[in-house]
Amino acid sequence: MTRLIAIAAALVVAAVLGGIWYVSRPAGDADQFAQCRASQIAGGTSQIGGPFELINAKGETVTDKDVITEPSILYFGYTFCPDVCPLDNSRNVEAVEILEDRGMTVTPVFISIDPNRDTPEVVGDFAYNHHDRMIGLTGSPEQVKAASKAYKTYYKAHPEEDGFYLVDHSTFSYLVLPEQGFVEYYKRGTTPEEMADSVECFIKNM
Repeated sequence: MTRLIAIAAALVVAAVLGGIWYVSRPAGDADQFAQCRASQIAGGTSQIGGPFELINAKGETVTDKDVITEPSILYFGYTFCPDVCPLDNSRNVEAVEILEDRGMTVTPVFISIDPNRDTPEVVGDFAYNHHDRMIGLTGSPEQVKAASKAYKTYYKAHPEEDGFYLVDHSTFSYLVLPEQGFVEYYKRGTTPEEMADSVECFIKNM
């Protein structure tokens, strides 16, 4: 049942993002990244993403301007996630390392949707264990909700049992550029090589 709920939630998010793409897609040849785009929602840059205020691993309040100083891959998840989050973030890191071999620097960013358990120290350890340049972010429930809403993500915690609970959440990874903002998203099935090729295209056309 949990799996069905998660799948349904992902479909709803995809449908919403698809609608945003349709109404906000660039006209004519105005899109400088047209040859790079593979997803149906990629044109919705004006309504996906945007300002956020969260807390980093040092306990400092940071904004999107502080975090996204170079091409970045954002992922919304939680550190207690038993399987999906570690796998998705490992995939993102693999893509980052492929790009490093190609001479391109991309920052992996992990944003917690479980602020009750994911303290700054916890997200910091999670991020560092994946990549020494990964940025881990958490925040108050209100800050996390606002960031999630900006990127049209979904999350819902299960009832707590004996101090433990799971959190259903969408599993998209977002490519965000410093000047352009959100430009592309990647599904779970995207391979590290496919992601790296896509990100490289966007970087070369910045």
